[in-house]
Amino acid sequence: MKESVYKNYDDLPLFLNSETVAKVMGIAPSSAYELMHEPGFPVLKIGSRMVVPKEQFIRWVEEHTGGGK
Repeated sequence: MKESVYKNYDDLPLFLNSETVAKVMGIAPSSAYELMHEPGFPVLKIGSRMVVPKEQFIRWVEEHTGGGK
């Protein structure tokens, strides 16, 4: 697995694209792109562009790792 270039959530931009999601999660950009098409993943579509609001991304990670319980 790739190591994330981000060390904490404060370093993240307000909106994340698939490249940023990949860097944060330490996964391939293609895997991040696929994840962004999964039902329930917090994506905001702006035309053909897809971005993930930072706060919703953090919440999604916490819910899927047991941190939101």
